[in-house]
Amino acid sequence: MSQEIEIEFKNLLTEEEYEALVTALAFSTEDRFTQTNYYFETDQFDLREKLAALRIRKKGDTWTATLKEPHVDGLLETHDTLTEEEAYRWMNEQPTTAPNIEGQLASLGIPFKNLSFKGALTTERMEKKYDNTLVVLDRSHFNNVTDYELELEANNAKHGQATFEQLLQKHNIPSRETPNKIQRFFQSLL
Repeated sequence: MSQEIEIEFKNLLTEEEYEALVTALAFSTEDRFTQTNYYFETDQFDLREKLAALRIRKKGDTWTATLKEPHVDGLLETHDTLTEEEAYRWMNEQPTTAPNIEGQLASLGIPFKNLSFKGALTTERMEKKYDNTLVVLDRSHFNNVTDYELELEANNAKHGQATFEQLLQKHNIPSRETPNKIQRFFQSLL
């Protein structure tokens, strides 16, 4: 099965903090790309009830469906690769088979057939290696909202947390409670 544990730390930014980090960390045009997330949920919000989320991400020419679930070390991500045609079928309420995700949903008691497309979020992303981690700056657009976020991905939670806190402190950025993108997306619908 295609799964991985994601260890990441997040902080919402103001536009000014975002621009300052772009300059301070010297991101180049090679560090930048755009990706779009297409979000799915049941009409009863069964995924949210289980603290899970499901998206299809288009990155370049690749379409990947990802189910995220809570895990003791971070988030458990389960993936299935889709064709462009399959991804569009999902968005037109005709999801094609995704065996890894279907199995995980079944273990959560959520019927695959109950999923429906809820909308999209587009992110202008910059990534850069930083002190044995990956620093990510995102400018995201969804439902007439633009927000800014700092993410730090790490292989080790302790090192990642320390590096993240040092980065915030070094750039005088207050720690903010930061819901994930899918939570912010669904909140914008209310």
